[in-house]
Amino acid sequence: MSPRRNLIVLFACQALYWGAVIIGITLSAVVGSSLAPEPLFATLPAALLTVGAIFTTTPVSLMMQRYGRRAGFRVGTVAGIAGGALCAASIVTGSFIGFCVGNLALGIYQACANYYRLAATDSVPPERSGRAVAWVMAGGVVAALVGPTLSIWTKDVIANATYAGSYVVVAALSLIATWLIGQFCPPEPEEQDDSDKSDTPASIPARRLSQIISQPIFIAAVANAGVSHGVMILVMTTTPLAMLAHQLTMSNAAIVIQWHVLGMFLPAFFSGKLVDKFGAGLVSLVGAIVFAVSITLAASGTALSNFWVSSMLLGVGWNLMYVAGTTLIARSHRPAERGRVQGVAELGIAMIAAVSAFSSGALLTYFGWRAVNVGATPLLIIVVLVTLWFMHTERQAQASPA
Repeated sequence: MSPRRNLIVLFACQALYWGAVIIGITLSAVVGSSLAPEPLFATLPAALLTVGAIFTTTPVSLMMQRYGRRAGFRVGTVAGIAGGALCAASIVTGSFIGFCVGNLALGIYQACANYYRLAATDSVPPERSGRAVAWVMAGGVVAALVGPTLSIWTKDVIANATYAGSYVVVAALSLIATWLIGQFCPPEPEEQDDSDKSDTPASIPARRLSQIISQPIFIAAVANAGVSHGVMILVMTTTPLAMLAHQLTMSNAAIVIQWHVLGMFLPAFFSGKLVDKFGAGLVSLVGAIVFAVSITLAASGTALSNFWVSSMLLGVGWNLMYVAGTTLIARSHRPAERGRVQGVAELGIAMIAAVSAFSSGALLTYFGWRAVNVGATPLLIIVVLVTLWFMHTERQAQASPA
């Protein structure tokens, strides 16, 4: 199968995955609030989703290094089917614990699906990796157009169990993705054979992990992808709850989430080209500025327009920093190192996301909506400093004589 056709399959899988994720973003805190014994635990299901991703991301990366991408992707889609079905059943029975476990399973799906964008770089030259990543991520545009609408249309399909039908849709989308993964034909996984003395990139011996993760490029990669994802989760997990608390409706929240996801993925049609042309560091800094504008708007008021515009800009900032960070991850390792390095990178990203998800509920409950947004500012300052440091080391390396 040609690399182009593989990218199309990954694009479609991304659309199906994010269709499921959008339903989770829109509903997890709202359903959690209705099932939880205390309001403080409303965002616990969303936090456990990231926990599922943390414990899965490294093992599945090593699994894909050994057995290929397709095996790992199928583990994810099967977990998506199980997670969606369990969440639906838990809503019917009123089980908060079951709903949490269902979200934990959806976290496994998330961990596996996060490699779609990295799989896009496997078959393209380095100078086109930004565009390949962005093309796959653009599948989220399709999800943004249909996901929130599906969550609202199907919320009352099952009588006396509001939103259970929405999670049945999550299971159905995962089932379709399971079939679609069968159409994906990735390159053969690299065998790490030290007897191979050729000078091809795939046969260059792997370095020590400590040597790889101490590189400025790797640190900047995880900082950009991790912080952008963490800030996005910190704010968006609590957005529907904050909107309902300020006399807005669930339909309003669905529209805001829709525009947020459009903001996340519409820039993918050009952000990859910007990374390839101007460099990941510069694109990341622009993304941080967009994040700052989003936070300022969100903290300045609770009108529908504030939620709407700030959420859309939050998505744009996420896209620019996440594409930049993903491109740097792909540049930071050799083929023989892929499984370990990508697993460690995704683990770091998932851990930042988990801290954000766990803290979002407490910030909203005890300090309010403004604190949720202001709380993201220190993270953005850190990632800007790390990115400037990385850009400085890159300039020094280019200026040094060979």
